[in-house]
Amino acid sequence: MYEPIRTKSVHSTMAGTTSDFPHRTREEELEFQLAGHLAALLAVTDELRAATPSAELDAAAERLAAQVTRLRAGSTPARASGKGDSRLASLHRRAHALAGRALVVAASRADTAAAILAAERMDAHSAALAEPRELTAAG
Repeated sequence: MYEPIRTKSVHSTMAGTTSDFPHRTREEELEFQLAGHLAALLAVTDELRAATPSAELDAAAERLAAQVTRLRAGSTPARASGKGDSRLASLHRRAHALAGRALVVAASRADTAAAILAAERMDAHSAALAEPRELTAAG
């Protein structure tokens, strides 16, 4: 009815075979993802610092850089040094989303320091996006 397969599979799925590419453990993969999310958040934070310099953003950038360095075994992250622009709301939304992703991965890893930092950054970017509401007198 069916002809048997005559060639060896290109996918080594047999037990005991070794593959030609390295595998990362779940913990290593989560660490890699978390470092990437925090590095992306650092880049957006640097863009925000260029657009609207503040001591809070400076401190946040230094804390983010320290966490990325820790997760990357001492390798310092690339830093954005571009000029600021007027799309602050867009940058805050992007930073909030990146901090949220970092928070999810940090929680999966049970990395308390990174989770606290990500949650603080989410709060800061939410506050920056919130518009002050004015009370008007009804006449």
